Amino acid sequence: MDTVSEVEQWARVRGLDKPSNSSKQLIKLMEEVGELSAAYNKGRQDKVIDSMGDIQIVLIILCMQLGVGYGTSLLDAYRQIRYRKGKMINGSFVKDEDLEDER
Repeated sequence: MDTVSEVEQWARVRGLDKPSNSSKQLIKLMEEVGELSAAYNKGRQDKVIDSMGDIQIVLIILCMQLGVGYGTSLLDAYRQIRYRKGKMINGSFVKDEDLEDER
């Protein structure tokens, strides 16, 4: 069993896979992102790693609740960006189409 399947099973056993819980799961996601930000800003690599894992677990469960495959959503997102062109501006990648919108 892969890790995603293990997380899904863990969530099912605890009743977290119900669509009615999705708004709470979204709030949990925002909390976890806040914890990641705080850990990053404090230079706490151990907490950054923990937060990244927590965010992925919350996303896996949210995907279950919404009937979206976690791996499918990741693959779809990657397929949208893999050939994207753009450039780095102030430490962020800006895609060409956004650069064109600014002109």
